[in-house]
Amino acid sequence: MSTPHHQIHIQNTPDNHINLGGVMDRRQVRRHHNAEYNKHHAKESLTTRVSKLICAVFLGILFIVGLVLFILWLSLRPHRPRFHIHEFSIPSLGLADTNGFSTAQGTFNLTARNPNIEIGIYYDTMNLTLYYKDQIIAETPLLFPFYQSPKNTAIIYGTLSGPTLKIDKARWMQFLAARKRGPVSLKLDVASSIRFKVKTWGSRRHKMHANCEIRVGLNGMLLPTDKGKRCPVYFS
Repeated sequence: MSTPHHQIHIQNTPDNHINLGGVMDRRQVRRHHNAEYNKHHAKESLTTRVSKLICAVFLGILFIVGLVLFILWLSLRPHRPRFHIHEFSIPSLGLADTNGFSTAQGTFNLTARNPNIEIGIYYDTMNLTLYYKDQIIAETPLLFPFYQSPKNTAIIYGTLSGPTLKIDKARWMQFLAARKRGPVSLKLDVASSIRFKVKTWGSRRHKMHANCEIRVGLNGMLLPTDKGKRCPVYFS
């Protein structure tokens, strides 16, 4: 007995009909969108690279200019003069004579060094003051105004005696008593107003002090350990 065959007919309706034209249009739109995006992205990347390059060049120039200015500042920055004590003596103190104050005199020898390479120093009148226990025992002018060229050393020497040395008998007896106990401590103060000069430019005036702490031994001479001692310099 034969089995009946059923024939199934499939009919395409508008709902299941594949629109190939629409798919192609969407692909073309997508490709066009991707092309525009890539073009915009490439333009944006180029702008970013150019901006970074400009920033890098600017920062490099800024660094070089800053480095040059720093080097110039180091080379033109003024350094204070350097003072050293080399000799000092009160010969009559070594004799231990109770009447030595009447003929007492002191001698000194210092150097002032300009350590700058390109900067000169103008000194106004220079004065020296000698202290014993913070009391003035001598004062004298040292030098008239002068100019000290770069890398130059000036020798400052002189004698304290007569009206410049203010020692009476009472002070002299203090010296002799201190001498018996050991070295006698004194302080030399060199004062002047200075100006720094770079070519045609000059700085304002600075009140300078070189403070030399010294000691005199039994023979009235500067102790060997104090010879060549550097004196601190400060501005007031």
